[in-house]
Amino acid sequence: MSSEDLERYEADMELQLYREYRDVVGLFSYVVETERRFYLTNHVDLQPRTTDNGEMYFEVTMEDAWVWDMYRPARFVRNVRVVTFKDVNVEEITKADLEVPSTGNPGDEG
Repeated sequence: MSSEDLERYEADMELQLYREYRDVVGLFSYVVETERRFYLTNHVDLQPRTTDNGEMYFEVTMEDAWVWDMYRPARFVRNVRVVTFKDVNVEEITKADLEVPSTGNPGDEG
């Protein structure tokens, strides 16, 4: 397999993943970003923790999540637990942001 074939394969996988994301994002209430993964979920619990020597880390638990990972054969996960010393971003999805305007075409001015 040439490097060009590999690039084409990865681009196709990324497009397929984006299409799946677009189809499922409306089912979820939260976006959770960690250093390694991007998740969609309806239940997230973020707990700051401290080690014995004073370092802070985060424990994130999610239920019924969808994982942005093109190498996973199954992206829906019943329970997820992430422990990280890095930043964690949790955002509530505003349903209005997902709606397509009823008039006009995307990119039209005016």
